[in-house]
Amino acid sequence: RTEKEKFEAAVEEIRELHNEERPVLVGTISIEKSERLSSMLKKQGIKHAVLNAKQHEKEAEIVSMAGQPGAVTISTNMAGRGTDIVLGPGVADKGGLHILGTERHESRRIDNQLRGRSGRQGDRGSSRFYLSLEDDLLRIFGSDRISGIMDRLGMDGEPIEHSLVTRGIENAQKRVEGHNFDIRKHLLEYDDVMNKQREVVYAQRREVLEGNLKEDVLEMISEQATGIIEQFTDAESGFEDWEIDKLAEALYNHFGIRFRWTERFLEEMPQGRLIDSVVKELTEAYEQKENEFGSEDMRYLEGVVMLANLDGLWKDHLLAMDHLKEGIGLRGYAQQDPLRAYQKEGYEMFLGLLSRVKENTIRQLFRIKIEREAKPKSLFEPKEQEMVMSHGGDGGSTQAVRKGEKVGRNAPCPCGSGKKYKKCCGR
Repeated sequence: RTEKEKFEAAVEEIRELHNEERPVLVGTISIEKSERLSSMLKKQGIKHAVLNAKQHEKEAEIVSMAGQPGAVTISTNMAGRGTDIVLGPGVADKGGLHILGTERHESRRIDNQLRGRSGRQGDRGSSRFYLSLEDDLLRIFGSDRISGIMDRLGMDGEPIEHSLVTRGIENAQKRVEGHNFDIRKHLLEYDDVMNKQREVVYAQRREVLEGNLKEDVLEMISEQATGIIEQFTDAESGFEDWEIDKLAEALYNHFGIRFRWTERFLEEMPQGRLIDSVVKELTEAYEQKENEFGSEDMRYLEGVVMLANLDGLWKDHLLAMDHLKEGIGLRGYAQQDPLRAYQKEGYEMFLGLLSRVKENTIRQLFRIKIEREAKPKSLFEPKEQEMVMSHGGDGGSTQAVRKGEKVGRNAPCPCGSGKKYKKCCGR
């Protein structure tokens, strides 16, 4: 019933098997449980090894010795993987390796992995699990029926074995596995939103890397100019109701080109024709910029600018989506489906991302300029300058010429005096 009784029963069985010189592998679900069981075995004077993923360098050695006669090894489910337990001499005749589990895991697969450490490759072996009503599996997911059965069948401190208890534990494990599956399925639905967005972004990156972007750029110019004009004008009203100054300022801020229109021009220019006129002028300005740079360099710049914007804004978008995901569960208190809210708001944020990529790309392409600078003069370039040095002795003057080549001390002085360098200018 209690965890204390469970561990006492497990220690008693370990002691009996140890006296029979059968190797025992004890499975625990946590490091704390393995250390608690280890202290109880020490009080009984039973020599044992503890394998709880703390002793990395000794792990393989401990596992390899776990099949020797009388060996007792305490292990967590994470320790000892990838190492076979080889039975020592005479162990198979005594029943082989015995697996003793101190608690059922949430997944039956992990229990079966622990059982599978025994009876490998035709060897003999056995396994047994000890449980109590205080175990997390039975306390959280176990039914009241198991508790009632144990109350009717058992006395305090007595081990209880019954098929109904085993079946009830398996049902509890199935409920846990179903619960964990639902959690993973729910998380996958959230991840699917990001996966679809990732596919779109990566497809766009491939188009940038492999294709010619000129037609895309011209289309973006037309779309963005149309959007700005429609924001400050109305097709149903005359130009008197349009916000002309704000329109001109918005176009300048976006494209870097100043537009000025006379009233007479606007009187004869409905919204549609104004859009055509602005788009045509912007296209001509872009073509002129391409002529300055050259077609090849312009295609290169288009790709570099768009990739830089796409990658930078995509990283910011991933962070924003993570923040949205962290708090979206609170929408349930407002009677909203958190998943639907996440899908809707994530889609709106993604459309904003694509729009900002296009806007930033066009804005930067229109502001790129060629700056031709004069070639800087090297600081190490020799100066064509002569130095006149006067010698105090003869009142004359000698001319010293700077040269890059080093003159030896005993060589003739390059000034033409006929003396050695060390006796003349090399003093």
